[in-house]
Amino acid sequence: MKAVTCIQLNGLRFHEVTASTTILGTTKGGWIYGSQRPSHEVQLPEFFILKTPLRPTEVKRALGISTEENGNDEWMELTSADLDELASHLMDSPDFKNSPYSEGWTVRPPSEGEWQAARIGKVIEVPSGITERLVDAPAANYRGAMMDGRPRPNEWLGPAAHQRAAVAVHPQRQHVTALGSVPYGRALPNVVGRLVLTPIREGPPTRVPDSADRWGNLRSELLWTTALGIVPSFMIPVLRGMGDYAAEGWLNLLLGGLCAGFFTGALWRPRRPVLTLGELRSQSSVSDSQ
Repeated sequence: MKAVTCIQLNGLRFHEVTASTTILGTTKGGWIYGSQRPSHEVQLPEFFILKTPLRPTEVKRALGISTEENGNDEWMELTSADLDELASHLMDSPDFKNSPYSEGWTVRPPSEGEWQAARIGKVIEVPSGITERLVDAPAANYRGAMMDGRPRPNEWLGPAAHQRAAVAVHPQRQHVTALGSVPYGRALPNVVGRLVLTPIREGPPTRVPDSADRWGNLRSELLWTTALGIVPSFMIPVLRGMGDYAAEGWLNLLLGGLCAGFFTGALWRPRRPVLTLGELRSQSSVSDSQ
């Protein structure tokens, strides 16, 4: 297939993002970062993405509705249902069916891995203060996340089954983002969307393991709680010449040390490793210490 840098479908220009490996999540070990772990690789094939979130004139043009250019055209507040409907319309269009990507490719909102790869590669423009819809289902953390950029399926019951993941951009610092969720079928202020043209992933996915090494985590927590909480709690009165208090008030010192150790755990613990796709593929079952 001839290499191209962009492709046009019904007036929408999709820009190329080269195949790459993106790291999602954080390696920070503190408890407050638990929702951002495990940090893991996402290996992505080449795909194409809209440079900016969709505007009303672009949506109308893509749907075949006549419209005039508007210099003040703002981002369009779309629902996930709107994006799916627009994607379906594009795939039914002659532009898509006559393109080299009509077989084995699909149009949909981006997954988090695709969105981050396009942002890091500076292929897309990310407006400040917006929230952008993703194709993924929401999740409490990265356990079970897909490692090849395919959409994360919705495995929730109840109201969460009607949510989609979304990435919010800081109003002043564009490089600061946070992952959240938005209703599938309800438009919200400053919640926008864009589409990707991407290969359909074949075969069973490689996912971040659902289970953690709980015994390893417990051992680590006991070690650092003792080192950063209990030991200093006893050492301080001893070094200040209050050895009798350390002997008589050991229970108070122990409880105080435990509290201090647990508090430090919220903010700091040793960094965790990044899970790699090659590592998981080489093991039949993996239990990491995230």
